[in-house]
Amino acid sequence: MGGYLRTTLLLAGMTALFVGLGAAIGGQQGMLIAFVVACGMNIFAWWNSDRVVLGMHNAQPIGPQDAPRLYQMTADLAARAGIPMPALYVIHEDQPNAFATGRSPEKGAVALNTGLLDLMPEREVAGVIAHELAHIRNRDTLIMTITATLAGAIGMLAQFGFLFGGRGQDGRSNPFGPIGMILLVVLAPIAAMIVQMAVSRSREYEADKAAAGITGDPLALAGALRRLEAYKQGRVNEAAEANPASAHLFIINPLAGLRMDGLFSTHPSTGNRVAALEQMAGRMGPPVAPRPAAARPQPGPWSGRGRRNPWG
Repeated sequence: MGGYLRTTLLLAGMTALFVGLGAAIGGQQGMLIAFVVACGMNIFAWWNSDRVVLGMHNAQPIGPQDAPRLYQMTADLAARAGIPMPALYVIHEDQPNAFATGRSPEKGAVALNTGLLDLMPEREVAGVIAHELAHIRNRDTLIMTITATLAGAIGMLAQFGFLFGGRGQDGRSNPFGPIGMILLVVLAPIAAMIVQMAVSRSREYEADKAAAGITGDPLALAGALRRLEAYKQGRVNEAAEANPASAHLFIINPLAGLRMDGLFSTHPSTGNRVAALEQMAGRMGPPVAPRPAAARPQPGPWSGRGRRNPWG
């Protein structure tokens, strides 16, 4: 119920900001148009966000025949998390990273970069997958996707305000005056961005905490975060750079040059997240022993690159 409540409140707040900006730019008619567009965008984001973001990053679906150990690990962790097995995808990208998407636990998907699978030991991969499953269980994927959609829409509407000067349907200038209009079209996108970033940062901390509960091993995720932060340096994620609105979905910031835990950062400081997990590990005690893996078939290639699958 908490996930539904957060989604409702967030949609209401972002939609109100969008509608208010539309009213300031175009009066009653602008408000009505903005409301209809906002509703349409919310519905589109609800139904299509997973396909859109997976397509953006050229994610390829994999099944138990492609990576049996990875698939079984994900299934085991999903069972511990109390959610259905998500669809599993691989992204042929050297930067180690991962994200989850999907409008509900029944429609969840986890995408892992090949850079992560190549560089990270199995225990840490389990921590990353548990983090993404926590996002799915908490419905954070829906919340963060819709905030990104509406933040972009508010920015687009603000640009229209600059172009059309904020005149209502009767041709009169809006009541804020030219200075007020300029401030409005500048501040509204900033307000939307602050909401988006604040939600993203808070959900990362919560997903870290939930992942530690799923695996019983907070230090596995702490080690994974350290490794992700270290090995992303010098590896440019081309798809993320081309689609920065999706950056908040990843477990660590995939964009180059954003290292501070500031107001406009999509992610908390990795050091802060690691410290929180280490404190949790001290309270929880020794990690829960992982379930032993059954015999697996021979590995197969990830793709046409000729890369051998380490998770066969």
